[in-house]
Amino acid sequence: MTDLISLTGLVATTPRHITTSEGLAITSFRLASSQRRYDRVAQRWIDGDTNWYTVSAFRGLAQNSATSVSKGDRVIVTGRVRIRDWENTDRSGTTVEIEAESLGHDLTWGTAVYTRTTTPVSTEDGSWGPDQDSVTDVNSANVDADVVTSAA
Repeated sequence: MTDLISLTGLVATTPRHITTSEGLAITSFRLASSQRRYDRVAQRWIDGDTNWYTVSAFRGLAQNSATSVSKGDRVIVTGRVRIRDWENTDRSGTTVEIEAESLGHDLTWGTAVYTRTTTPVSTEDGSWGPDQDSVTDVNSANVDADVVTSAA
């Protein structure tokens, strides 16, 4: 059974990007996720405990996150959860790993500029060109605009 989870948090380490000898792109980083609540008596925000996750992205998501995500960014991650117990001579613990399916900046905390990447595909003559399904001509799109008005 696959457990999916969505998390928001802070990229706590510089993302590490590698490409394996087989050509698999992998990007990983640590994510710190803390709950905050407003204490009405003290009239201030209070930080709760911090949960730590290791986030790993593969293939195209790894490439895009390596160039888009930096230490200190606030992000949203959705992915599969793996919980692993570990032990060495001095200590033992539990690691929570997230295999990311999607990852992006948390726009609650700022703005972002999105640039779509295109995947080259083989054409009929055997040459490579842009993925035509991923390219949209905005001017030729048929868009219906609904205008909603409300009475004040």
